[in-house]
Amino acid sequence: MPWSQVSSLKGFENEVSTYYGIQGIPSSLLVDPNGKIIARNLRGASLQQKLNDIFKTQ
Repeated sequence: MPWSQVSSLKGFENEVSTYYGIQGIPSSLLVDPNGKIIARNLRGASLQQKLNDIFKTQ
């Protein structure tokens, strides 16, 4: 898969899920080149619209 996946096999009691506030699976984050979260848990049309907005402005 062309994206990063993380697992510590500790469920939600780990640094990554605590840091990013992940409370369910599946969970998705869009992260900008500076590491800032710009969207959470978008799917379908909402995800497509956000990606269109991001790439139209660059």
